[in-house]
Amino acid sequence: MGEFSIWHWLIVLVIVMLIFGTKKLRNMGTDLGSAVRGFKEGMREGAATQDPAQDAPVRLTDKASGDDSRDRDAAAAQGEAAARK
Repeated sequence: MGEFSIWHWLIVLVIVMLIFGTKKLRNMGTDLGSAVRGFKEGMREGAATQDPAQDAPVRLTDKASGDDSRDRDAAAAQGEAAARK
């Protein structure tokens, strides 16, 4: 009683086709397929644009004075930026 046989699904399919029509169903399937394709392409482009060199640490020093306070500030800023991602 809780199972659906192939006949149940065929009846549902016929009712859906009568309500929406085959052209409307075909258009919805095409739209869904193009949306999935666009999403996959966007994910590939996003992965390709990430450059591993962007993750390299930046070293800022004032060589004349030997002050390395900029190093600490830059490292703190990078840590905050990484935490936001």
